[in-house]
Amino acid sequence: MTQNQIITVAARKKMLRARAGEIQLPKIMGFVFGDGGVNASGEVISPLESESKLKHEILRKAYDKYTILDDTTCRYECTIAENELPNALISEIGLYDKDGDILVIKRFSKKGKDADLSMTFWINDTF
Repeated sequence: MTQNQIITVAARKKMLRARAGEIQLPKIMGFVFGDGGVNASGEVISPLESESKLKHEILRKAYDKYTILDDTTCRYECTIAENELPNALISEIGLYDKDGDILVIKRFSKKGKDADLSMTFWINDTF
């Protein structure tokens, strides 16, 4: 993982309890998108494992597909359609589970979402 992508403490707690047999891990349901991933100077804000939400969430959406890349990495993909988030400046994304908890946060420079274009994002969930 890069310094701009983290697995949250909430995700780690769930993995620990699942390994102990106390719970079953809830399924990843989709992506969360936000526009709060950069500071006033446009610099990417590194996420912290202790964060439980995006800086400024603007959309939650089911993922389109996933691909198992190897024994420890799953890639999730999600497309924002032409009619979704027109003119938004997306700078943070995450994965959320069936409980609604954000498990992974990824931040990056602003990506402009034009009203006449779709955009596809992906996150590698790596263990």
